[in-house]
Parts: sequence; structure tokens; C-alpha cells
Amino acid sequence: MLAPAERAIQTIGGDLTEKSLRLHLEGLPGVDAVGLEARAAGLGTRSIKTSSKAWALDTIIRMIDLTTLEGADTPGKVRSLVAKALTPDATDPTTPRVAAVCVYGDMVPDAVRALGAAHSAGRDDGVNVAAVATAFPSGRASLAVKLADTREAVAAGADEIDMVIDRGAFLSGRVGLVFDQIVAVKEACRRADGSYAHLKVILETGELNTYDNVRRASWLAILAGGDFIKTSTGKVAPAATLPVTLLMLEVVRDWYRLTGERIGVKPAGGIRTSKDAIKYLVTVAETAGEEWLTPSLFRFGASSLLNDVLLQRQKLTTGHYSGPDYVTVD
Repeated sequence: MLAPAERAIQTIGGDLTEKSLRLHLEGLPGVDAVGLEARAAGLGTRSIKTSSKAWALDTIIRMIDLTTLEGADTPGKVRSLVAKALTPDATDPTTPRVAAVCVYGDMVPDAVRALGAAHSAGRDDGVNVAAVATAFPSGRASLAVKLADTREAVAAGADEIDMVIDRGAFLSGRVGLVFDQIVAVKEACRRADGSYAHLKVILETGELNTYDNVRRASWLAILAGGDFIKTSTGKVAPAATLPVTLLMLEVVRDWYRLTGERIGVKPAGGIRTSKDAIKYLVTVAETAGEEWLTPSLFRFGASSLLNDVLLQRQKLTTGHYSGPDYVTVD
């Protein structure tokens, strides 16, 4: 995989400066907002065959980053989250596990211990630990604090880091600063053995104001070394939307055509029903391609989505809807 500077240099050219970076981003084609929203609306009306619905529901579960990001989080709540990640539906052992549990950095040791206990008990978890970092959700901290935040989570065992960009710097045109910070955070994801925790770069699209800014921020995050581009923290409205996710999928598709490298996309916040999640699966397949229908390239950041998917899954199995008390309350 290319190092961040090599990614940018091969795309922009050898003269990698603030000016060349800005010129590259400003040279990207403008977004046809009407066309984008019309395409998203059209994809949102697509339906899938009943025979494919079971596959879709299981795929959604496998793509979920089961999340708790509250100031009142406790070790006990994190242990409960891990238990649900490992056994989403205790009545059906065929239910797949989620992709990851996503927590604040100080909760990483609790998540790692809970997963380790499950592994010791003979259950191969296959569930990653994702940690939000870099002064999530605001990103308002010095670079030293952001890097310490990241390193601490990685040292504690985080498999993935969800960082936030400095939206103020981006909106004021300091794209070089944002680029350098992402590069530095990527390096802070390096483990003692030389491997890297996966880096998801949160754009907070609800604060970027325009589709053009979303496209530029997406390219910037990829150039700087992001393994995933993520819509939102879930703390700002609007969070994930289908048009924004479609736009980000177009960016990773174009990046793949340019470089042969696949980058992931993670919509987060506001996706609560299986019906909505299926719209995203259709959008992924029709935009980036079916190769992206895997947890290594597409994730849902969600806390309540899993329950609705489990209820829909039970409906397919039993022929009738279960009440909400048939799934655990997070």
C-alpha cells in the first residue's frame, strides 16, 4: 500500500505543496447537486427480491460498527455491547456477528478484555475494536493531543481508529494543515510490530455546507492516507444522507479507477432501519460495485440499526413480527 505522501505525489505530482494541493482539489469537477440528489432518490426506490432479503439483512449485520459514544459510557455498558456484537440474537446462532464495536479511546481496554475473554472461552470473535480519536467529535485540540489520543488507543489494542478532520481549517482553506494532520494520525496508527490500525477519516459532512466541499474533503482524506472515508460523528445534524454517501462512493470509485486501490466508505448517524440500510447497499452496488459489499470496504456506524435488522430477520424466519422485547435494548 502506498504511503500517504506517495499517494499524493503520484496523483498531484512531485511538487507537493499547500498550493499544489489546493489547486488539485479546486480543479475537481463541480458536483451537479440536482443530478446527485435525483440519482440518490432513484436508487432509494429500488427494491430487492424477497429471496435476496435474507442475504441483505445478514450483510448489513456484518457491516455494522456497533457503537456507544456517550459521556455516561461505563465498562459494564461496553461489555454488554461486546456481548451483543458476538451474539446479536441469542435465539438464533446462525446470526452473523457485526464488524466492530466502536467506543471512546478510554473504553478500548474494556472492549479488548471482553473480546479476549470470549476468545479464551473458545469463541473466535472476528469482531474488531474501533476507537474514536483526535478529540472526537469536535476535533478542537492541538495536534500533540490528537496524536497522543490515537497512540493510546492503538497501544490499548484498537484495530481501527476513527479520526475527525479539523473542519475549521478545511473551511478556511488550510487544506495543507488538514492533510498534514491526517498523515500524522496515520503514522500514529502504527503498532509496535510495524503494522497499522485501519484509519477511518470522519469528514463531518453536515458541517461542510456544500457537495463540492464533501468531494474535496473526500479526496483530501484519501490522498493523506485514509483507509476509509466516513460521513459523520453522529453528533451533528444532518449526519449520513444517501446523496452524500453516493457522492463519497463516486470518489472511491474514481480513486480505484485512477490507482487500482480500494478505499472504504462508512455512513454513520441516522440510519436506523433495515429498509434504509438496504437503500445504501443498492447504492454501493450501483456506484462503486459489488466488490464494495464487504465489511472491509463498507460499514454502517450505528447503535439502533442492529435491533431493527434482527426483528426483520426474525420475521423472515418465523413469518411474523416479533415485539421489541425480543431483542436487547442498548
